Amino acid sequence: MRTGKKVCIWIASIVGVLVVILFAAGMYFFHVAEVRAPKSFINSTPMAKSNPAYAYRESFSKLKKQTWYQTTPGGLKLDAWYVPAAKTTNKTAVIAHGFDGNKEKMAEYGEMFHRLGYNVLIPDDRAAGASQGNLIGYGWTDRKDYVRWINQVIQKNGDSNIIMFGVSMGGATTMMTSGEKLPSNVKAFIEDCGYDNVYNETAYQAGELYNLPGFPLVNIVSAISKVRAGYSYFEASSVKQLHKNKRPMFFIHGAKDDFVPTKMVYKNYAATKGPKELWIVKGAKHAKSFETNPAVYQAKVATFLAKYDK
Repeated sequence: MRTGKKVCIWIASIVGVLVVILFAAGMYFFHVAEVRAPKSFINSTPMAKSNPAYAYRESFSKLKKQTWYQTTPGGLKLDAWYVPAAKTTNKTAVIAHGFDGNKEKMAEYGEMFHRLGYNVLIPDDRAAGASQGNLIGYGWTDRKDYVRWINQVIQKNGDSNIIMFGVSMGGATTMMTSGEKLPSNVKAFIEDCGYDNVYNETAYQAGELYNLPGFPLVNIVSAISKVRAGYSYFEASSVKQLHKNKRPMFFIHGAKDDFVPTKMVYKNYAATKGPKELWIVKGAKHAKSFETNPAVYQAKVATFLAKYDK
């Protein structure tokens, strides 16, 4: 009996230690994944002048910008740039940035839509740029912020045709927003290299960056996120939101994307219920499709919008 009791105590002790270790690891990786702080695994090297997108970024930086704000139901003050089109128009592009990004890093896309004759609104998501907040929303908490940005465009500009565009996490934000109740002013969506859901993306990155399996660590981080940020990684799903979308969607993904695997775009594309187009950009890595050939990228976007934003 004593031997059996000792074995039970020993097993309970081992289990207890493992639980403590897993929880500590979960807290560490939650901080890496969601807490506002510099991310060492994200390339923050300034864009080189030789980059094909550099001229777009420089042109946009010289445009006069208005600063718009919104306050979330939780009391966070969010910041955005608004740039009116060169000629008066009712068309506005709302642009969502990526993980560890901000409105400045979306300048080349802002310039692209400016050249296409659109007003441009580029928000800083919560926990990014000049916006308040400490927890990154992966598009899930952000999707309702973008609904409010869209409504603000209508309130300020009146009759509006609105399209939404995003890259990487911004692409996922765009897809997640598409499943919300939106005004009829929203005509179409364009997403570039967004993930299918947060769990799959973080599990993939656990393997790529740390050589760790998704289970059980990402599940623990997801549970911590549910308590701290209000959402689990399973519910934060582009695919589930796309099932509710009936508006046109243009899907763009680099053929050589090894950060958000290219295979994810096929799940996203299959999920949406509206008119859809897919462009796999040969040779392009993650979020590099525009840089591969800005003129072709802009032409593809223009062709899509000519069909659906009339």
